[in-house]
Amino acid sequence: MILRKATFKDAETIFKLVNDYAEKGLMLPRSRSIVYETLRDVTIAEEDGVILGVGGLHLLWDELGEIRALAVEPEHSGKGIGSQIVTKLTEEAQELGVKTLFTLTYRPEFFARMGFTEIPKEKLPHKVWKDCINCSKFPNCDEIPLVKEL
Repeated sequence: MILRKATFKDAETIFKLVNDYAEKGLMLPRSRSIVYETLRDVTIAEEDGVILGVGGLHLLWDELGEIRALAVEPEHSGKGIGSQIVTKLTEEAQELGVKTLFTLTYRPEFFARMGFTEIPKEKLPHKVWKDCINCSKFPNCDEIPLVKEL
């Protein structure tokens, strides 16, 4: 398996994978527009030309980054692919000078195993919530915030 940055040819696969999870209520949906606009954020886990998982590192503010849209093909779940993607994104964040990495998730136990700590939403800076205005769950977000200091 290799980890690589996403390209345009990956956009439809990313869109489908993320939104399949969204339909199950396991993550928030992403529009095609957002997938294309954030393509440079995304790291792909690929084996023999098949995408097994995706995850994004989104930079928000001075030394603040978010891991978002982490999804692994269900038949490959539990094989450490998500962990490898998070590790790669964390390394990328460190190289960029990110000091605080956070995520908003419905799977806090996974991120806790990766060294993230659950915090109250109020502890995150207001800048974090800029994308929330377009979310169907706004202002009643039920995702759980976790942070990791790098």
